[in-house]
Amino acid sequence: MPGTNLIVPVVLWGKHAPTHCVSSVYLSRDQKTLVTGCYDGQICIWQVNPDTLKMTPRCLLVGHTAPVTCLSRASIIQDNNFIVSSSEAGEMCTWDLVDGKCRESVKLSQIHTNIQAYHMCNSEDLRLFCNGYYAEILIMDPFSLEILFCLSSKMNPDWISALHVLRPSSRKDDVVLAISITGTVKVWSLLGHENKQSEPIYENESKQIRCLNALSLNCCAHNQRTVLVVCAKYCQIYDAGDFSVLCSMQAPSGERWMSGDFLAPDRVLVWSTEGKGYLYKLPANKLRGRAISSSVPDHKGFHGPTVDHDSPVLFSILAHPDNKLLSCPPAMRFILTSVGGKQRRLLLRGDSAGVVSLWNVDDAAVPVPTSVPSHAPIVMTSLDMAWAEMNPSPVGILDQFGHPEDPEIKLTASIYILAANRLVVGRSDGSIVIVNATHTVQLQLLHGAHQQLDDWPPHQLLLGHNGRVNCLLYPHHVHQRYDKSHLVSGGIDFAVCLWDLFSGALLHRFCVHAGEITQLIVPPHNCSTRIQKCICSVASDHSVTLLSLSERKCVTLASRHLFPVVTIKWRPADDFMVVGCSDGTVHVWQMETGHLDRVLHGMIAEEVLAACDETLADDLGGSMSAGSGDLQGLANPAVHFFRGLRHRNLTAMRAATARGLAALQAPERGGGAGPLAEPARPRRAPLTVQGFRSNPADPESHILFFDIEGLIVELLSEEYSAMSPASLEAAGLITSEYMKVAALTQSASPDATKRISDFFGRVKDKAGDMERILKEKDKHGILAKMKEGAETMQTKLQAKAEQLKGHIEQKDDTTPTKRQRPRDMSLAEPPHTMEIAQILMSLLHAWGLDADLDRVCESKLGLLRPMVPVCFGVVSRHGHMAVQLPTWLGGWAEACASIPDDPMLLNSNLPQELVRQEKLTRLFTSKLHWELSTTLTTNHLLSIVALANTLMSMSNASFVPEQEVARRLHRPTTRGSSSWAGDEEREEQLAAQQAHIKQGWSLLATLHCVLLPDKVVAAGAKNFKRPQVEMLARRWQHHCLEVRDASQALLLAELGRLGPKGRKALVDNWAQYLPLYTHTESINPQAAPKEPVEKVTKAQEEEFEEEEEEIIRKPSSLAELKRKQTTAVVLLGVIGAEFGQDIASEGAAGNKRRKEGDSRKSSIVEGFTLSASNNLARLTALALTHLLLAPGSARLPAHTPLRRAAVDLLGRGFAVWEPYLDVSHVLLGLLEMCSDADKLVPSMTYGLPLTPQADSCRTARHALTLIATARPAAFITTMAREVARAAAAPAGAPPPAAAAALQRGRAEVLRGVELLIDRMHAEVADLLVEVMDIILHCVDQSHLKSKGLNEVFPAICRYNQVSHCPATRRIAVGSGTGQLALYELRAGRCQSLAAHGGPVTACAFSPDGRYLASYATADNRLSFWQTTAGMFGLGAAQTRCVKCYSTAPMADVARLNPARLARLVWTAARSVTLVLADGSETRFNV
Repeated sequence: MPGTNLIVPVVLWGKHAPTHCVSSVYLSRDQKTLVTGCYDGQICIWQVNPDTLKMTPRCLLVGHTAPVTCLSRASIIQDNNFIVSSSEAGEMCTWDLVDGKCRESVKLSQIHTNIQAYHMCNSEDLRLFCNGYYAEILIMDPFSLEILFCLSSKMNPDWISALHVLRPSSRKDDVVLAISITGTVKVWSLLGHENKQSEPIYENESKQIRCLNALSLNCCAHNQRTVLVVCAKYCQIYDAGDFSVLCSMQAPSGERWMSGDFLAPDRVLVWSTEGKGYLYKLPANKLRGRAISSSVPDHKGFHGPTVDHDSPVLFSILAHPDNKLLSCPPAMRFILTSVGGKQRRLLLRGDSAGVVSLWNVDDAAVPVPTSVPSHAPIVMTSLDMAWAEMNPSPVGILDQFGHPEDPEIKLTASIYILAANRLVVGRSDGSIVIVNATHTVQLQLLHGAHQQLDDWPPHQLLLGHNGRVNCLLYPHHVHQRYDKSHLVSGGIDFAVCLWDLFSGALLHRFCVHAGEITQLIVPPHNCSTRIQKCICSVASDHSVTLLSLSERKCVTLASRHLFPVVTIKWRPADDFMVVGCSDGTVHVWQMETGHLDRVLHGMIAEEVLAACDETLADDLGGSMSAGSGDLQGLANPAVHFFRGLRHRNLTAMRAATARGLAALQAPERGGGAGPLAEPARPRRAPLTVQGFRSNPADPESHILFFDIEGLIVELLSEEYSAMSPASLEAAGLITSEYMKVAALTQSASPDATKRISDFFGRVKDKAGDMERILKEKDKHGILAKMKEGAETMQTKLQAKAEQLKGHIEQKDDTTPTKRQRPRDMSLAEPPHTMEIAQILMSLLHAWGLDADLDRVCESKLGLLRPMVPVCFGVVSRHGHMAVQLPTWLGGWAEACASIPDDPMLLNSNLPQELVRQEKLTRLFTSKLHWELSTTLTTNHLLSIVALANTLMSMSNASFVPEQEVARRLHRPTTRGSSSWAGDEEREEQLAAQQAHIKQGWSLLATLHCVLLPDKVVAAGAKNFKRPQVEMLARRWQHHCLEVRDASQALLLAELGRLGPKGRKALVDNWAQYLPLYTHTESINPQAAPKEPVEKVTKAQEEEFEEEEEEIIRKPSSLAELKRKQTTAVVLLGVIGAEFGQDIASEGAAGNKRRKEGDSRKSSIVEGFTLSASNNLARLTALALTHLLLAPGSARLPAHTPLRRAAVDLLGRGFAVWEPYLDVSHVLLGLLEMCSDADKLVPSMTYGLPLTPQADSCRTARHALTLIATARPAAFITTMAREVARAAAAPAGAPPPAAAAALQRGRAEVLRGVELLIDRMHAEVADLLVEVMDIILHCVDQSHLKSKGLNEVFPAICRYNQVSHCPATRRIAVGSGTGQLALYELRAGRCQSLAAHGGPVTACAFSPDGRYLASYATADNRLSFWQTTAGMFGLGAAQTRCVKCYSTAPMADVARLNPARLARLVWTAARSVTLVLADGSETRFNV
């Protein structure tokens, strides 16, 4: 999934295979992959063994909302694993068959009935020729899914019912032969250069024939002289020249033809709706002279009179021996495959029972003289059969309730309540089970002590429905206005029940419908107050009601609909509920009175529905996702499931763009509105459990969506909320240092000091991240005083202690705490975040690769071993998803059998199949897991490394239960509020334990980050799937810090593993996508030639969408290019910055220090020298600076991950990029970025996501630090130059942009200077005058009126060459060239004296400021200077040398450390002492 939402889906399938009523089939040329689409919209991918043709279902692709009608290959390359699918709703998707990602998806207004993939002349890959319910033929690109051009009709334009594309043997162009539903045959010829811009392409010739509603049309490939046209009742052979009928075949009685194809010039295969194939031999005299030599139409006997024996002869039948009746026509396809050089002809059929059968046509193609034999299929399989083969069967989420001898109760509806961590499941017998979600998942998937307990986890049963529970709703999740304890359920018994979630009591039973309840939804938040307390229910008797939960009665019964209800929209302002029915009518009801206002038809009806959508977007409500509850296709649960997935972000996005705020309170949908979200944004849910079924008749399977980012945020919030600001600072998460520096840049006002003291109180809620404003903090006022902190901890601990006393029946522990503080459900419950993290880490960890680490994981960290191989999923763009089927593991049985048995297992008296399953699980975690697909490997490694790092940063984060308790009880003592006796040993124990735990997490992260590939390969994996470099590169600056660190670590490890050759290949591969910039452009983006800017800004816009993940975009072939461009910039930037200089050169270029572009090419560099125009390093540097400097625009917003990545890479690789950069532009750009954000941006280790602005600021600040330390001289001189420029600007004119940036970034500059003096004392000493220029520009002068320089900026006063005289307000600085610079702060000017022949070692003002002493070791001279004002202060002040002393020369040894050479100390008004490094003192007098 290229987006940034790291989501790991895990599926619990349950005992029943999903219904799979096949609507289309496809088998790849190499016989390795079979794809079946079904009427419910899913697509199943089967792994086929090319030799035995044994098929194993591998995964299910979810994404279409209507029957999948066409499947087609997407490329000519044999092993190119992409297919295109199209559905009856006009949706088209391109899928990657290996990992199930949806590469591209688009929704067209045209609906296809048939797609033929064809390789046109002059085109490098396949084109899709589509026909369907529209009057053209569309030619589409399979990867971008855009319409390249279309073929139109001049004569009788009508829907095209069938087409065939072919290339005539002697010609260079392609011919499209098509027939319309009214029987007009048309021919187009194409040269291959057609495109959208060309004139409409009309047919070359057309002819009317007597053939209505043809189903298929095929031209004989062998001699291209005959055409087979199939209609329902008969199929006919036509002459391709003049389209006259040669002969025809009637359908067998009671059957209708579906389609057919030629096997040889005189043999055809036609198949019927009963799923049988019929082979006919065509009469030879009709086809006389069909050999290409004499196929001349005007041959005399060409159309002879028809004779009896001229009719086609049936000589063979392909059919199922049992001849079961089918509930709908099967999907069939004739397939030519080539494996190992030999061709096979197969007939493939998928039927309504989900059975896939294959016939070998070659067996049947030889006529037997006297009889018509019937051939059985050579292979038959179905999902049900695959499921039946599994022993033990796949796990479901509530398996603990089933007893082997009882009949199983099917699960029919489910809902997950995040705040209480409860899973509520309705079952087919009318009972509703409520159980702790994390515990029940642990029970199904993981080994552990819990397996021994009977009746664990404890559950509640709600009994009130007779018969199946159809739907469940927890209204509080959709909007906070509802009661926390209310749960609503609808059943097949026409009743809607209202339950108290905590006590399990049935509060009320609404019996107002006369049909089973099909859906429950929540009205929008801006309805009238009475309606706000209602929920809306829809039933199968076409009625809709509004039921008031508070009044316990039905407010409105809307029941006059004659057809099933399809959509419900709202007009809250007018008090209207707008109900759309399946026949297209729209009923408008008044909500309060229940009065039917009007019934609309036709266009008006559609317009009214559309108008409701607009108002929704205007006053976007919490129920945007639930309220507009588009019930379309109530019969198809896949739609709901899919919509649930999509709504997680789509609505949030639309909303955010429409209003710029995300008031979308649907946390279970994981809002994730990204950067646009203001504080109102709810937290992302770390875990969502979604019921999933492919067909209304199926029991539910369950998908657990682990949202990594949500989980990390939740863990860190819990961690940080328990720390006081002081301890946060101690942990280095926030810094107050920065405040002190920032205060210097403001004028010295009395409240500046107060501001610094307020800092600790403010830092918590000012840190630029919404997540941390916990409700209780506001309650106590912002300044979190220690006392209150301790109290809130106390209440939390009580709640925890109560819960930990042993799982008391749930209602006992929640109700009392609820009564006391209904403040926030998440505080009343113990945090289950750790349990979610425990499950996820246990499932993802690569068990079995490192036995020692596994022991540490189990004993110290508390991870649990998986019990069954896990079915993972992949979520791709647009909410499409692929989920693995549990049956694909069947294929590994042999691999498993060859593994030596573990003696422990053999002696454990387990049944045989469980032993086998355990072996499979071990094989899976250590090896197979990492051989599934690169996407899975990347996502899982990212997730596990990010989580391990998070847990490592937390105090004592272990999943071992006793330690959890200890950690929680231990927390208050760390607050230093009190200390009990005997605490010391406990402290030490805890510290030791903590060290162990941290080390454990660190080892775990290292294993997955660095060692995994080698270990997996060592374990015998043949095809380990490597992490994808580009997926990691895209997350280089992910907004969640832990994910960012993980992806950077993984990417660098992977690049390191590739070695110089691999990196070179990678660079060559991506260099072509690097966007090109000219010099002028990167500096002045306005004056640029338009093209490249368009290119890249579009690219970033794309990246920005990636950030949001779910914007529905118009696809375009550019989109892919743009995504590649952004990836290329980051990837080349990383390789340049990290590996740019270390690759030693072996070629002629070896003598000069090679620049990054060449050094990437470790062999001799061709065309990569500095002079060459295509120098990679230069281009990369330019692209990065462009990203830094381009002004924020709609296309490239100011703060995107891409920009952050560019900033970060400029900092990391500054030494490499420097030759190509305009350093001052880069530094000013960075300053500009730093200065925007609030001054309280936390440090780099602070884990919670920040606002994009604060994040950019933090990254820019880090980059400045890196640049300053990498090239201190460049930093200082550039800054000094800018200061000088700013000073030279005329006073009246508006300051130039650079000066403004400098003005705003002053605090940053000061911080940089301070850092350099700290770390690089000697380098700065040579540039002291420049440094002083910068400091005086940045520090507000008013500070120096009252305080000395050593108070204001103590760092600079460590240099003996600097002296400040508060009395006369002058500063003297001795430079490395022997000059003395005198700054007069009053006059604001500076004069320079040539004082010494070498660097000035020390200087000092006398206490009264009349004299200045200076000393230099180079010429062993000490001078006194006096400044005299002119007459009456009129003339210019002059400074002259009053006296000079020669001093004893210094020992050479002492000179080596210039910082400690000598100091000057004034002991009296007119005498100064020279103190040398060895401690000797000499006095001099003026």
